[in-house]
Amino acid sequence: MAADVRRPLPRSFFVRPVLTVAPDLLGRLLVRDTDAGRTVLRITEVEAYDGTNDPGSHAFRGQTPRNSTMFGAAGHLYVYFTYGMHHCVNVVCSPPGKASAVLVRAGEIVEGLPLARDRRPNARRDTELAQGPARLTVALGIGRADDGVDACTAGTGFRLLRGTPAAADTVRTGPRTGVGGDGAGHPWRFHIADDPTVSPYRAHVPRTRRAPHSP
Repeated sequence: MAADVRRPLPRSFFVRPVLTVAPDLLGRLLVRDTDAGRTVLRITEVEAYDGTNDPGSHAFRGQTPRNSTMFGAAGHLYVYFTYGMHHCVNVVCSPPGKASAVLVRAGEIVEGLPLARDRRPNARRDTELAQGPARLTVALGIGRADDGVDACTAGTGFRLLRGTPAAADTVRTGPRTGVGGDGAGHPWRFHIADDPTVSPYRAHVPRTRRAPHSP
C-alpha cells in the first residue's frame, strides 16, 4: 500500500459531528495488533449514534458505567457486549461530554487473512469474515477488555489509518439496523454501494412477551 494510505488519522478527524465522521470512515483502515499477529480491516459499513440527542444511542439517558467511554475523548474505542453473546466496536467522536460514536458494522479483511480465518472458521467466504458487527469483532480479536483503548496513539494495539476514502457517489444511506422507537427513522447507516462485505439490512423487530400460563 502507498505510504499515504498508511498515514494515521489524527484525533482532530474524530472531533467532529458524528454525522460528518461516520460516512468519512468508509474506506478507512482499522489496524488490530495482537500477540498472534496483525489484521487490517477496510471499513465498508457504519452507523452513527448521536448521544443524548438520539433515542437509539446507549448514551441517550446519560452516563453509566457501561457507556462511560462514549463521554470521553474522541478517537477512543467504545466496546460493548450485547445479547449476552456478541461484542461490538465503536469509535468515539465529538468533544468530551458529547457522547457520540460510530459503530463499525462491516468491512473487508485486507491484511491478516489467515488469522481472521482462524478466528472465524465457520465463515464460508472471506467476504463474510467481518460482515456484521459481531463477526467483525471476532475476526479482529476484539473484546470488552478493549473498551476505552485510544486508537489515535501508537502502541495500544489499534490504529485508524487514512486508507482510500470512499468516493461520495458510492456512499449509500438508510435507517440503522435493528433500531426501533423514536430512533428508527434516522437514516444514519452508511455503506459502500455494492460492496460484498456489507451486512444485510434488518429492520427492528419488537420483542413480544409471552402470555402468562393459565392457572
